[in-house]
Amino acid sequence: MDMNTANEIEILVRARTPLVYIYSSEERRVLETLKRIAVKLTAETTDPREHVDVQLLMWSVVSGLVKWDDDTPIGTSTNSAVAVLQHIAAIKGSAIIVLRDYHPYLQEPAIVRRLRELAVSFAEGDKHQLRTLVILSPRLVIPPELEKEIALVDFPLPSKPDLEAVIDHVQTEARSEEGGFPVSLDDNGHSEIAQALLGLTIAEAENTLAKSIVVTGELGHKAIPLILKEKEQIVRKSGGGAVEYITPRCTVDDVGGLDLLKSWAMERSESWGPRAMQFKLVPPRGVLLIGEPGVGKSLSVKAIVSLWQVPLLRLDIGALFTSALGGTEEKMRGVLKLADSLGRCVLWLDEVEKGLSGLGSSNLSDGGAQARIFATLLTWMEEHESPVFVAATANLTTLDVLPPEFIQRFSEMFWLDKPNDAERAQILNIHLKDRGLNPDEFDIARLVTETQGMVGRQIRNLVQAAMHRPFREQRGVTTDDVLEALKSQRQGVREFAGVQARPASSSNLPVPQAARKRTVRMSSISNN
Repeated sequence: MDMNTANEIEILVRARTPLVYIYSSEERRVLETLKRIAVKLTAETTDPREHVDVQLLMWSVVSGLVKWDDDTPIGTSTNSAVAVLQHIAAIKGSAIIVLRDYHPYLQEPAIVRRLRELAVSFAEGDKHQLRTLVILSPRLVIPPELEKEIALVDFPLPSKPDLEAVIDHVQTEARSEEGGFPVSLDDNGHSEIAQALLGLTIAEAENTLAKSIVVTGELGHKAIPLILKEKEQIVRKSGGGAVEYITPRCTVDDVGGLDLLKSWAMERSESWGPRAMQFKLVPPRGVLLIGEPGVGKSLSVKAIVSLWQVPLLRLDIGALFTSALGGTEEKMRGVLKLADSLGRCVLWLDEVEKGLSGLGSSNLSDGGAQARIFATLLTWMEEHESPVFVAATANLTTLDVLPPEFIQRFSEMFWLDKPNDAERAQILNIHLKDRGLNPDEFDIARLVTETQGMVGRQIRNLVQAAMHRPFREQRGVTTDDVLEALKSQRQGVREFAGVQARPASSSNLPVPQAARKRTVRMSSISNN
């Protein structure tokens, strides 16, 4: 485990800190850490006159107050949240007392008052006795009356070495099973699975690896998809409605064009691995994709995630806002903490210009909440040490909405333009195959010419629209059907061109002014 946290708890106990709140859902790991501390403090004193025997006592509403090692009850009728505090006050000698899931009772005035009195009693008691009352809970609930009395410890999730130890344990058990299970992990694979497990508890990691052995019949790289599935459950349970776990159903081969972006993503796919760490390689922290609607910004993010095989979290900035004072900022911090806890993942800010469009008037419209969450996001993007990669997309026409300090947080920025002839041919081939059609039976060259100026989304919609008449007439789709669908679409545009639809532009579009204002790495990108 994280030795810094264990040392922090030990120092608090040595300093005779009366109240400690440990924020964690991993009860077993915390109790094992506290037991090691109690044993260490007991063994340190060899002089009988100065001997300190530190007991570890536990309480829950079900079992009452018991000893850690043998569940021997301490007193009688200690199941009550109030009664147990009376027994604790009467305990003699050094002890670490752990109250498990005690947070619901911290709303009761009598219990809060009793805890404050216990804090004074422990602090003013025998200086040779180490007595610390620990509240262990998966929820952080500290009444204002106790804020100055209690020390908070945020117990971290297992580190990579912890998870590597879990893998070693599961490997040993897998080999010792009757008949044995094959283990196909070299040192690099061992490290990759440990990296993928980051964000899970020890119990979740053990269960996921065991499930992988049952499903695949081995312990190897096939465990990674199951690990990602487990992380999806974590996001659903902990995202608070502001984060959505996205499972990409595309690969880089499903995307037309993207030659420079694909190359960039492939070159950096191993930037978080053990070899990269030994090489002192700094992995990218994020990418900003800009362009007009339909050119493939969102699809590009999904393609990158599919290539890297990491979880994709889409942040809905609008869902962060609440009516409660400070609630919006708290939800934002919770989302960033969730992303950090998952280890290597991609945090996706889709159409970010819309979520940040009201920054200038935030103090008038929402009491400054939008400005504050933006400041929180900026600070986190600059300072976070977790392997979270931020991918943001923005429409070109509104790029000026994004502040320069936000844009500068990204490692790279790509401009996604309309597809050229070769890229439209790729896109047509992809979508025809996606609909079960054979591209060799179509006049691709003619379709490329006729779709000049169209973006990937329009080409996708064109192929889908061309299939309706052949379906009704119970025949195959032909080039003429695609051209007829295109003619119908263009007729509709001409009817409205004088009112609200703007004319289609040629392939020689000048780079928009918003793009000229910023240093943008040009990329031949398209969407399908």
